[in-house]
Amino acid sequence: MKTLSFALVSVILLHNSKRKALLTFFGSLLVLLPNIVQAQFTYTTNADDTLTITGYTGAGGVVSIPTNINGQTVTGIGYPSFYHNTNVTGVIIPSSVTSIGAQAFNACRSMTEVIIPGSVKSIDDSAFDQCFSLTNVVVPGSVTNVGDTIFGHCTSLTNATISNGVTSIASMFVDCTSLISITIPPSVTNIDWAFEGCGFSSFAIPSSVSSIGEYTFYGCIFTNIIIPDSIDSISDFAFDYCRSLTRITFPNSVTNIGYCAFGNCTSLTNITIPGSVSSIGDEIFYACQSLSNATIASGVSSIAFEMFDTCTNLTSVFFGGNAPAVVGDGFYGQVFDDDTKATVYYLPGTTGWSNTYWYVPAVPWNPQVQNGGASFGVRSNQFGFNITGTTNIPIVVEACTNLANPVWTPLTNVSLTNGSFYFSDPQWTNYPGRFYGIGFP
Repeated sequence: MKTLSFALVSVILLHNSKRKALLTFFGSLLVLLPNIVQAQFTYTTNADDTLTITGYTGAGGVVSIPTNINGQTVTGIGYPSFYHNTNVTGVIIPSSVTSIGAQAFNACRSMTEVIIPGSVKSIDDSAFDQCFSLTNVVVPGSVTNVGDTIFGHCTSLTNATISNGVTSIASMFVDCTSLISITIPPSVTNIDWAFEGCGFSSFAIPSSVSSIGEYTFYGCIFTNIIIPDSIDSISDFAFDYCRSLTRITFPNSVTNIGYCAFGNCTSLTNITIPGSVSSIGDEIFYACQSLSNATIASGVSSIAFEMFDTCTNLTSVFFGGNAPAVVGDGFYGQVFDDDTKATVYYLPGTTGWSNTYWYVPAVPWNPQVQNGGASFGVRSNQFGFNITGTTNIPIVVEACTNLANPVWTPLTNVSLTNGSFYFSDPQWTNYPGRFYGIGFP
């Protein structure tokens, strides 16, 4: 670098008096610069006579990796090329590179930008882990091999784009606490452990994904999640510690829900498990302390030990079918919290029930509309009817205007105090037709 500095001074002195000499010298300077840039890199030679970068000794800033060094093509960036280099603020990777090795850019804590070309096929474990200043990434569709936590702990990362062609993003964005926007193409089929600890406020799982793997959304902060009907399995701890999650809707495609899949979701208030579910892991709703109502649809033949353990505000669990068997590995062999306030409700005509179910009260849920008598019909400019059933069972009265394509609107939530409730609707004249139904809250 001393020779380069002296040469630049010489150029300035020659500028006004010897223009021809300046042009000649500047031409030789252009030959010198690539050699200086290439000297900043160490490398190894691959079996096919290409090169893999293994080290960088330059001053930092935005680094442009050369396509060739001494006539040999650079195809890889390996460990420990930029490992823990805090002077690099950006990296431009040439289109000759096909692989980025494990920890190649790990802990480049000042790096705000990286350009990954469409030639890259492999990004290995922790390649960009702990790049705390990185804000945006685009993963090209050429990437077929994805390592663990390649962008893990990139705490300033707010936006990520996965290009069409990528099939797996497993473990890719673990603990990216600022990640709020991501584009996922229909080519992605595997999201196992992909977003643990990320900062999503909402998330839509692509329909190309058939299962949600272990820890996939562990600790995420979104309030709701849309699960497509392509999903058949939700694995252990998939949504554990999603403390802002208030609502989850399971499609009828789901057959398996794993151990503690929704444990510690402390804002979750209501859940419905569809009849398609044949396997439920222990403690799937462990410590969901805001959970007040649960519905288990007809078709669910078994539930798990400690399914509702430490759900201290659970008041009602509705079963749409026969009493499910309880299976699993729970140490205490219980389903509910010791101090639960829950009551189990079941439909008349279903089997296996008694006055308790795993040590909590069990009563028939049997509301009936009384469609006769003086209380039925139009009365004092309103339409009303009596509802009777087991004392204190909870109900919701709903209404819709079209039975062919019903959209049910809740009108009132009540309990049948003393086994009866009179419902009236003063708004019934505002509709050309009005239909009523009774459901479980």
